[in-house]
Amino acid sequence: MKDFKIYVGLGEDLMSEVLHGYLKNDTTPETFPIKEVNNAGICFPTRYVKIVPISAHGQSFHTSIWHVSLAGINDQAYVERVRQGYDEYRETIVLRHVLKHLRQRRLLAPYESILSRSGIQPEHPLVTKLYESLVLRGDWKQAEDTLSLMSKTSLFDSYLHGTQPYAVWKQLRGTNADGDVPSPRGGHAMCMDPINDMIYLLGGWDGEKSLDDFWVYSVKEDKWQVLSHSTSGEKNAPGARSCHKMVFDTKTGSIYVLGRLSDVDSASATGDPGTPMPQTSNGDSASTPSRTFCSEFYRYHTRGVDNGKWDFLSFDTASQGGPPLIFDHQMVLESETQILYVFGGRVVDGDWDTVKYSGLYSYNIRLSKWKSLQIAGPAVVSPSMIPSRSGMSYASSCLYLRYTERMRCTGHSMVLEPLTRTLYVFAGQRDEKYLCDMFAYDIATNTATELFSNISATGGPNSSFTQRAVIDPSLRELYVFCGLTRNQQPDGVVTTIASEAPNWLYSYDSTPGTWTQILPRPPHVMSPSPTDDSHPVDQPQPRYAHQVVYNPLTRNVFLHGGNVGVNDTAEHAGEKGHKEERMDDLWQMTLVRAGTEEVIRRATYQLRQQQFRELCEDATPMEALSFLQTDVSDVVDHNNGTETETFRSLLTHLLSPCTLSPSPSPMASAPSLHTNANSLDSKTVDEGGGGDVEMKDETENEDEYPPRKRSRSHSPEPERESDQDSWTDKLHEDDEPPTVPGTVNVQALLEAEDPREKELCVSSAAPAAAAGKPTKLTAARFKQRNEVFESLLEFVSESAKQPSENLLDIIRVDKFDG
Repeated sequence: MKDFKIYVGLGEDLMSEVLHGYLKNDTTPETFPIKEVNNAGICFPTRYVKIVPISAHGQSFHTSIWHVSLAGINDQAYVERVRQGYDEYRETIVLRHVLKHLRQRRLLAPYESILSRSGIQPEHPLVTKLYESLVLRGDWKQAEDTLSLMSKTSLFDSYLHGTQPYAVWKQLRGTNADGDVPSPRGGHAMCMDPINDMIYLLGGWDGEKSLDDFWVYSVKEDKWQVLSHSTSGEKNAPGARSCHKMVFDTKTGSIYVLGRLSDVDSASATGDPGTPMPQTSNGDSASTPSRTFCSEFYRYHTRGVDNGKWDFLSFDTASQGGPPLIFDHQMVLESETQILYVFGGRVVDGDWDTVKYSGLYSYNIRLSKWKSLQIAGPAVVSPSMIPSRSGMSYASSCLYLRYTERMRCTGHSMVLEPLTRTLYVFAGQRDEKYLCDMFAYDIATNTATELFSNISATGGPNSSFTQRAVIDPSLRELYVFCGLTRNQQPDGVVTTIASEAPNWLYSYDSTPGTWTQILPRPPHVMSPSPTDDSHPVDQPQPRYAHQVVYNPLTRNVFLHGGNVGVNDTAEHAGEKGHKEERMDDLWQMTLVRAGTEEVIRRATYQLRQQQFRELCEDATPMEALSFLQTDVSDVVDHNNGTETETFRSLLTHLLSPCTLSPSPSPMASAPSLHTNANSLDSKTVDEGGGGDVEMKDETENEDEYPPRKRSRSHSPEPERESDQDSWTDKLHEDDEPPTVPGTVNVQALLEAEDPREKELCVSSAAPAAAAGKPTKLTAARFKQRNEVFESLLEFVSESAKQPSENLLDIIRVDKFDG
């Protein structure tokens, strides 16, 4: 068995999926954690476990499971407490669905009775107030005022946080005092001081050589400053390099630098006689088999008495229990605990024909001590481990692309979630396989959980070169900026730059989280025509080997440099004869979402649409038209095509108010068969036996009402071939659906006024009522208002409103014997 699912529950018919896993094709035991808490955070007990095989490791394999064991809590007292809590939770959920159903059916007295006896609160009091003012009273002014109160009470925050954002880019054109900026490059390292709003940049690859200049950019002053034109000439400072990593410690103001791929590192692989060979620690040429590649470790001070100085922390981290010399790894720093984490990357040891990867390491800054957390295991490892990988930026790929084509690699990403102490690792390359998975590593338990085996299959980005990721712990969001994408072509894998590079948002507010694409422009201008210049979008060119940093205090993303390819169109990466263009531009990106004023506008638009519909029935045409042209038009986004079209269609209600009918509702009963009353009166059916139908004006009606094909199986005489399966558009008496005794007439329930309505002073707030012409709250109007109310609940957080599902949709009544 390879692919499988596990279901658990208290009954065989009440089971839920808790795991979708994969087994290795070997005899090594594997352990999988099983969910024991639902999405509401409620722990649930389990009596039955069902394993469902999905696929085997080969087409000729039979699915087989040799041994299964289950570990968990079997203490009866503890399990009983969990069961009681779970039963109470289920009772509450059922009652909340029942309450919603009663209110949908206008049974307000039973609704109030259950509320008073159970003591549960099905929704926020302001939501109840909105229901009473909108549905029962038709008090539009109070309904709009309630929306403002709901906004001030943060009931819309969850919706606002979940709306699809769009990016607003701004190019930062500041220079230093001499008018200079860092030269064009890719594969450089950047980190950010969020408190002082400063960005630090070191090294990189300009297409010909590795760089060793060191810069800082002040966001507040929009100014670059060169800290060192060449760190190679400074004491204890790093030399020229690319594909290294740099992190900033917000607690001490220190910058840590680890890893490299320099010109001399690749010289031994390419065999370029014009490039100097790397030197060992004792100065011997690297051409000897005893060549040693050392992993240096550096620290730079931005504060205190040592401000502007470098510390040479380690000549070789591998000799101290840390990682070997690596490049295109990932590194993060947990300032609170003063621990640094390094994962993955390609090992540099001079043997370019054998691919080696690095594992997961931690570095305790206070103790100056390295620790190996997870070794660089094979491609398939224990479920509690992250498969090792590398993320070679394209700057490094160009260095030694000449000697091995298969070393083009996608970039893996890693970010730290400090609140839960979790590392998120995703994508990258393992051998010839380009990964598109995602893991969450729990620092406290040293275990990893696979969140996605294929991110792109769940709506996320495809694997790409040098993707960059940053995180905002307060918003529980991760932002991914893609570079090159890979497409499989008949002549091999083609690496291209998309015409419009997609950027992504990953929200981990729930498990396993959701992916959303960041729009490049506001939603209502997402599809401008090629010649439409009314909405110009200023944004960076699609690129790879760029760098991205993030300031969580200002919630701004900063992007610098990278490679935009040979031309504006995609080309084979590294193809000879083409000069690739590297950038020196700096961009700032801000994510924009709908604000509370936008939610109130949309909700008010829905309210006034319903108010206009009722005015068409209760007021004069001139009054209704004036309301449409002023009050309704004021809350329409006339730049939004959908809203504008809906606004124009409202005029049809004014032209034919008597034909208004409620729009389809989730609480509506099943649709009945539609027949033409006039045509039925003019038709006769021969009950004798053949089922022949005589129709009046048959030619007129056959196109408008297509007949239904039926068979008369009860005919006393054998039917001729021409009479079999004859056509008719009228139901025979014995074809009428059977009447089920004891069923409820929903329409009668909706027509009847509930006694509770009188206590709530229910009356129509339409102008007709204000003019002394009170109108009854009909079933059709009640359903219309209730639909508007439930549509407004889209903007309200889940915990503050009634369940989204309808009781009729979750109760199974269509059961069959056998």
